[in-house]
Formats: sequence, C-alpha cells, structure tokens
Amino acid sequence: MDGMERLLDIALIGLLAATLFHALRLERALGVLKRDRSTLESLIAGFNESTRQAQEGIVQLQEAADGAGRSIARQTEAAQHLKDDLAFLVDRGDRLADRLDVAVRSARAASGEASRDIATRGAPAIAAADPPARMRSQAERDLLQALRLAR
Repeated sequence: MDGMERLLDIALIGLLAATLFHALRLERALGVLKRDRSTLESLIAGFNESTRQAQEGIVQLQEAADGAGRSIARQTEAAQHLKDDLAFLVDRGDRLADRLDVAVRSARAASGEASRDIATRGAPAIAAADPPARMRSQAERDLLQALRLAR
C-alpha cells in the first residue's frame, strides 16, 4: 500500500494545490470587490446627494411657477378690468360720435337755410345781427353746436 498511499498523497497534494489556487483567485476577487464596494458606496453617496439637490431644485421651480401663475392671474384680472373700461369708453365714444354726427348734419342743414336766407335777405342784415357768427368758421359752429347737445 505504499504505492497507494503515495498515489493518494499525490492526489491530495494536487487537490490541495487546486484549492489553494482557487482560494488565491477568490481572495483577489474579494479584494477587488471590497475596493469596488467602497467606490460603489462613494458613487451611491454622490448619487444620493445629486438626487437631494434635484429634489430641492424641483421644489424651488414649483414655488417659482406658482408665483408666476399668481402674477399672471393678477395681470390677467387687471387686463380684464382695463378691457371692460375700454369697451365702456368705446361705447360712449360711439354714442358721442353719433350725436356729434347728428349735430353736424343738423348744423349743416341750418347753415344751408342760413345761406338761402342770406341770398334772400342779404348779407349785411346777418352780419349786423350776429357779428361773432360771421367771424366763426363752419367747423367752430359745428363744434359749439355739438357741445351744446352733449350737455
């Protein structure tokens, strides 16, 4: 059995050598894993910090958006009031323009009658009766008539 024992010893030595080889490889792999683990932990910590900063940025953006929305709402409301005021003024302006148009037309019609009177009675009688009217232009007379009607 001496040969068998030797053979068993050689097989045992071979198996021990293979185990030692694999143990050394496993030791290196664990060393790399430990080194990579510390790197991974620092990467995770950096990622967590970046995520926290991003969340704070999102909160700040939401607050800014809410503030801008409120500001836009106030401006829209003010613009609506101005729009209503302008619509009212335009309506009043239209009515006043219509009244002015009627006044101008009636003044022109009266002016046409006055022209006929001048032709029939003569210019000196009109000039003596109303000296300021003679010096006013037709536009001034129309404006005065419109202002009287506007009261």
